[in-house]
Amino acid sequence: MMRERLRENLDRVIWNIEKARVEVSEHHIVKLVAVGKYTTSENIKLLYELGQRAFGENQVQQLANRVKELSSLPIEWHMIGTLQTNKINRLIELKPYLLQSLSSLKLAEALNSRLERKGATMNALLQINSSNEKSKSGVKPDEAIDIYQEIRERYPNIKLRGVMTIGALSNNREIVQQSFETTHTIYDRLRRDGAEICSMGMSGDYELAIKCGSNLVRIGSKIFR
Repeated sequence: MMRERLRENLDRVIWNIEKARVEVSEHHIVKLVAVGKYTTSENIKLLYELGQRAFGENQVQQLANRVKELSSLPIEWHMIGTLQTNKINRLIELKPYLLQSLSSLKLAEALNSRLERKGATMNALLQINSSNEKSKSGVKPDEAIDIYQEIRERYPNIKLRGVMTIGALSNNREIVQQSFETTHTIYDRLRRDGAEICSMGMSGDYELAIKCGSNLVRIGSKIFR
């Protein structure tokens, strides 16, 4: 029963991603990261068996639990939630494929210092607060390019791969679209600095995000509901 529901949900999301990406270009590729925040490890395993390979978690402790419970599967793990400095060492031990929420220069300095000490590196995205909402983490849009370049120059153990944003918290589609367009404009300018990933869009707005240029979406409730 659950397997069939997950299959239907996954198929629907993939179909919607396909429709949205083709509107941008037939060559526009979009990666799906399934967010397991509200589901069980068993359901993540079922989704893996259905072909999904990349999964994200919002908390380091939850990620640690998943990695342990699903250690037999070669899952591509993404850390997508706020990273507290006291959780950095634990995250490094977990070796995620990508940290999507590098939200400040201060965090970059702390992360690089611990990585250096452990002789490790980590792929990361710079989080941009594109809607300038006080409740959200991330750098200001007008500072994003300078901060991105500073991290690349000063913190070599962090391998920046692009940018991430959370769409504006609004029922007004134009306001949400503007937050995505702001981030994509920054991403476009950073491509000459090696940016490859523009992570925008969650369950409520991923189709709009793709139309604005997102090439990675983070979807939880639309799959696991």
